[in-house]
Amino acid sequence: MEYKNLGRSGLQVPVVGLGCNNFGRRCDQSATSAVVDKALELGVTFFDTADIYGPGGLSEEYLGVALQGKRRDAIIATKFVGPMGEGPLWGGGSRRYISDAVDASLKRLQTDYIDLYQIHFPDVKTPIEETLRALDDLVRQGKVRYFGCSNFTGWQVVEAQWITKTEHLSPLVSAQNQYNLLDRRIERELVPACDAYGLGVLPYFPLASGFLTGKYRQGEPAPEGTRLASAGGMADRVLTEGNFQTLAKLEAFAESAGHSMVDLAIGWLASQPHVSSVIAGATKPEQVEQNVKSAEWKLTGEELAEVDQITRRS
Repeated sequence: MEYKNLGRSGLQVPVVGLGCNNFGRRCDQSATSAVVDKALELGVTFFDTADIYGPGGLSEEYLGVALQGKRRDAIIATKFVGPMGEGPLWGGGSRRYISDAVDASLKRLQTDYIDLYQIHFPDVKTPIEETLRALDDLVRQGKVRYFGCSNFTGWQVVEAQWITKTEHLSPLVSAQNQYNLLDRRIERELVPACDAYGLGVLPYFPLASGFLTGKYRQGEPAPEGTRLASAGGMADRVLTEGNFQTLAKLEAFAESAGHSMVDLAIGWLASQPHVSSVIAGATKPEQVEQNVKSAEWKLTGEELAEVDQITRRS
């Protein structure tokens, strides 16, 4: 397993991480533990979850149980801001809510510290400086080791990191955003901002909700039980004629190189210098194995250029 520094921090993370949003939903405790055990066996030490994953925080609960006796070998990343109850006091980025949210996550995870605590998405009702000062306090208290952001734009990253610098606060070390072969929007502004201000990029939806596995076919209904079979608006956005045309070209490219589409989707991300770890979900141990194997394909400069030609959008 290859490891990279998370941004300009000293924290080293595996190039393939494990997305835990299936825990508590598609995975019960037994399935969760099996996936976590296989991940650790293969060197996938980075586990990304959130308080709103699974009903009532079940993803954190299941992950906490699965990591009992193995905590020292794991990097736990979780998130806050999303609503965990009714009313304005049960979500957001205020100091008051963060103080409650971190303690609740620590309890569910059965640990006394969180390695990476992430602002799940911007809270427009709370000044970002208030959120950053509260997070800095958590670092000083030892409840959090590092913090980062998710679903921020480039300017929001710059604003936040400028505040941490000028106010002498702990810096953000990561930015987690949707990023894959079909959606490269973050390369316009977010990636340059992260490069300039020292944040590592953590792509989620690396397989475009499963579209890049090739399991979906144009003119055919989505396979039963798949994410896009019941995704409504998301399915409409992904299952487009243009995306199917791009997929066909990518499949031909991967096949010519002796690889699968999953290899290309994950390997391409892992080959990007600004990517620290690819957040790939799994519901079965063999899927973790496939994700790890896919990241072994390091695309050459010529291969990256060819992929750029295929995926370039006007």
